[in-house]
Amino acid sequence: AFQVTKSFLPILEWLPNYRVKEWLVSDIISGVSTGLVATLQGLAYALLVAVPVGYGLYSAFFPILTYFFLGTSRHISVGPFPVVSLMVGSVVLSMAPDDNFVIDGSNASGTNGTGTLIDIESRDAQRVLIASTLTFLVGILQVIFGALQIGFIVRYLADPLVGGFTTAAAFQVLVSQLKIVLNVSTKNYNGVLSIIYTLIETFEKIGTTNIADLIAGLLTIFVCMVVKEINDRFKHKIPIPIPIEVIVTIIATGISYAADLEKKYNAGIVKSIPRGFLPPEPPDVSLFSQMIAASFSIAIVAYAIAVSVGKVYATKYDYAIDGNQEFIAFGFSNIFSGAFSCFVATTALSRTAVQESTGGKTQVAGIISAGIVLISIVALGKLLEPLQKSVLAAVVIANLKGMFMQVFDVPRLWRQNKVDAMIWVFTCVASIILGLDLGLLAGLLFGLLTVVLRVQFPSWGGFGNIPGTDIYKKVKDYKNVIEPEGVKILKFSSPIFYANIDGLKSSLKSTVGFDAVKVYNKRLKALRKIQKLIKKGKLKATKNGIISEPGINNEAFEPDEEPEDNEDLQVPTKEVEIQVDWNSELPVKVNIPKVPIHSLILDFGAVTFLDIVAVKSIKTIIREFERIDVRVYFASYQDNLISQLERSAFFDDIVRKDIFFLTVHDAVLYIRNQMIYSDNQDPVFEKISLMQESKEPIEFTETTRPDDELDVQEE
Repeated sequence: AFQVTKSFLPILEWLPNYRVKEWLVSDIISGVSTGLVATLQGLAYALLVAVPVGYGLYSAFFPILTYFFLGTSRHISVGPFPVVSLMVGSVVLSMAPDDNFVIDGSNASGTNGTGTLIDIESRDAQRVLIASTLTFLVGILQVIFGALQIGFIVRYLADPLVGGFTTAAAFQVLVSQLKIVLNVSTKNYNGVLSIIYTLIETFEKIGTTNIADLIAGLLTIFVCMVVKEINDRFKHKIPIPIPIEVIVTIIATGISYAADLEKKYNAGIVKSIPRGFLPPEPPDVSLFSQMIAASFSIAIVAYAIAVSVGKVYATKYDYAIDGNQEFIAFGFSNIFSGAFSCFVATTALSRTAVQESTGGKTQVAGIISAGIVLISIVALGKLLEPLQKSVLAAVVIANLKGMFMQVFDVPRLWRQNKVDAMIWVFTCVASIILGLDLGLLAGLLFGLLTVVLRVQFPSWGGFGNIPGTDIYKKVKDYKNVIEPEGVKILKFSSPIFYANIDGLKSSLKSTVGFDAVKVYNKRLKALRKIQKLIKKGKLKATKNGIISEPGINNEAFEPDEEPEDNEDLQVPTKEVEIQVDWNSELPVKVNIPKVPIHSLILDFGAVTFLDIVAVKSIKTIIREFERIDVRVYFASYQDNLISQLERSAFFDDIVRKDIFFLTVHDAVLYIRNQMIYSDNQDPVFEKISLMQESKEPIEFTETTRPDDELDVQEE
């Protein structure tokens, strides 16, 4: 019971082992630094969610409290993240657009800058309710995912997909914050091509730009990026990264307050930050049905970002992260924080980097950072009210540099793996055009499609032997390999199932050089003509062969123009009691493809599973080759395939287990021995000859065949 409790509450595992003397000071320094950054990012990312900035402080505080007890990562800083915040914001704006709150001028409490009067208080209250309800629903989904042990779902979000998605999200964030830096009011577009419409309207109204906001925003971006670059370049010499966002915010707030930028220059400022906490409120369950699809994608993305960041530091510091427990931890964090008017929490890359680089050892640093945010909520909120929104937007934009730098991964990906590069580009473009939720889905489907296509059209080839070894390599790739005489070896490097069975058949035709079905039909056609000639007396069938009567014009040489009719070709072979060497000259003019092989080996070393369609098709392939005197063997199969074939009723009197060999070389040696044995037996081959002048039967050596050994036609 204690072990189960520890797995659910990881704090019971690491807190008793906490090294107070070694770690506490580092965690305090890290917690204070991270808390200052978290305060600023909470305010800034609230702009992305389209809720009053004060609610960003709640979102930077509450999730940490539950994650401290339930989380397995020691280093991630839990709270808002721009990509997830923007996804939440798109849901909020679609469900509570400004148009829903248009009122008469007499009751107006604000304007959206386009001349339309908006009930700001009602709009903001509704948006906060939607954001917190969405957070609650995301939390429920994450807990369900964790309880069902489906943390593996994040594996389908491949690195190229995540890279393209986060780069597109960074572009979306940049566009959404651009209008705040310029202080230009636009409609809140949502859905397909929303980013294009926003850009067009922003540039149409660029003439109304507020110069004070623009200058403050550009200065903030420039200073933040320069100092962040200094932090990166000299991180080994600077013990603690310079908290430039905090410094810039304090200076910008002071300037705005001293110069009274709002009244003199009409600058957009934060205006009001609620002091203290709001009482918890239940979610509006009636909204669940409208946001379930979006909440699913947000839950997965939030979890994927947190786990991928957590794994980086877990690998660096040699400890393990439990994916399913992380689902549960973030789920309860979002359920808890959703009750306190927060928006969805995950982790921010930049904030986690600050927590780790300033010496954070455990989540004690996280709790201390929450304490700093708490001080801001209770005491400092009022001091930040003169702060320009453009400065907060600029802080957001400055933190996007790392995501935009991922663009330089594309040339490297293209050189290493073109398919991965295509996934990156497709996901990025789709997320920009369709929006983040649909773009993520499109990228995921495209990634899965590439896997299906690679399985559907796998590599294959004819193999040959390296002389003097038991090694077999592809004939096209190696000069000195030799194909065993009369034997073709095909390796098909993929599971075989309904989607690629046609690929197996076509690769078989290419490898052996003929179509077994066509060969069989042509032979039946030839036998039918021979049978007609025998009935007419043009040919003579004896025990030892077919002999053309001398001096008689052989009418069998007629053009092979009549269409093939498979139903008409069903001539029982036993009616013509002869054995024909199909590679010799025939007394009938039928173009029969030569069959230069007597054996075919299928190398199944790379085949991991077969479905029922594949089993039936392979059995058909065996029968098709057997009836044209080509034996089919299987080599290098995996053990599970045999049991799978047994369950599928694959084996019978004709298809037996003795055609399966452990290696290709074993199969080749067996075939050689069989050929030597059959040569020594001097088999009877009645040849058809038009030049035969003697009417006497040709003498052949009489041989006895073991009772249990039948030739193909007798079978």
